[in-house]
Amino acid sequence: MTSGGIRPGVFKRTVTAWATLALAVFCGMAQANPKPGQLNMTPGSSEWSGEPYFLNNVALGVCVVIGILVFGAMFIAMFRFRKSRGAVAEKWSHNTTLEIVWTTVPVIILIVLAYLATNGLKTFADTTGSQMTVKVTGYQWKWRYDYIDYMGKSIDKVGFMSKLDRESDETRQLRSGMDPNAVKVGDENTYLLNVDEPLVVPVGTKIRFVITAGDVIHSWWVPALGWKMDAIPGIVNAAWTNIKEPGVYRGQCAELCGQDHGFMPIVVKALPKAEFEQWLAQKQAAATPPAQPAAPAAPAAASTAPAPKTAQVAPVTGNSQG
Repeated sequence: MTSGGIRPGVFKRTVTAWATLALAVFCGMAQANPKPGQLNMTPGSSEWSGEPYFLNNVALGVCVVIGILVFGAMFIAMFRFRKSRGAVAEKWSHNTTLEIVWTTVPVIILIVLAYLATNGLKTFADTTGSQMTVKVTGYQWKWRYDYIDYMGKSIDKVGFMSKLDRESDETRQLRSGMDPNAVKVGDENTYLLNVDEPLVVPVGTKIRFVITAGDVIHSWWVPALGWKMDAIPGIVNAAWTNIKEPGVYRGQCAELCGQDHGFMPIVVKALPKAEFEQWLAQKQAAATPPAQPAAPAAPAAASTAPAPKTAQVAPVTGNSQG
C-alpha cells in the first residue's frame, strides 16, 4: 500500500492488550460445579480434570489471537486503506516469504495442539493401577451403581438405583403449583439436579468406572470430573477418576435418551476414606442376610422296645386229691 501506513508498535500493543483481556475473561471464571452465567469450563476437582481445562484454554487462546490478527488486519485494510482516502493497491500477487510463514505457522500450531491432546487422551485411557471399580448402568431414566471391588477386595451385593429426587419430580409435574427455585439443598438450588441416592466414593483413590446401558444410549457426565462417557447397550466403556477434595459433584445424562432425558441427574458424593469405609461396611452389613439360628437339638428318642411278657399261671381250683 502506498498510503496510510501502519505503525508497528501501536498495532502490536493493541493486539497484546486484546489477547490478554480475552484470556483473562475466558480463563478466569471457573468453579468446581458449573454455575449460571459461567463463561469457561470448570477446572474440576479430580486429578485429571485439569487436562481438558488446560487444553481448552490453550486452544481458546490460539483462536482469540488468530481472530484478532485476521479481523484486525481485515478491518484496518478496509477502513484505513479505502479508495476514498486515495489508497492505491500494490501490483504484486505473490510473496514467497509471506506464503511460507502463513503456511508454516498454522502447521506448527496444529502439531502442538495435537501433541497436547494426544498426551491428554493417553493418560485418560490408562485405567491401570485402579484401587476401586464401580459399574455404571444407564436405564430410562435412572442410573444403577454396582460396587465391584475396593482396595483389592471384591464387594458383594452393594448396588442401588439412583433417580431424580421426589421433590424435583413432584415440582416438574404440569400444574403442580410448586416453585422450582424453592427446591434447595442448603443454599444450592438443586431442581432437577438431585437424586434419591447418590454415588458415594472415597477421595484420594483411583476409581475405575465401567459404563454400559440396559436399553438405549446414555452418557454419564459429571463436569467436575473432567470427562463424560457414553453408556451403550452391549458395550462396556472404561474411564477413571481420582477426586482430590470431599464434596458433592453434580451432573446429568448428556445423550438424548427419550422423553425424560432432562430428568436423569447424577450426584457423586466424595467422602474421606475413613468415612467411605464406614459407609461401605454399613451397606455390606445391610445386604448380608442375618445368620439363621441353629436348629434345637432333637430330644432323645424314647425306648420303643416292648416290655417282656410275664408267664401266666393258671389258678388252682378245688381240693387236690391224694
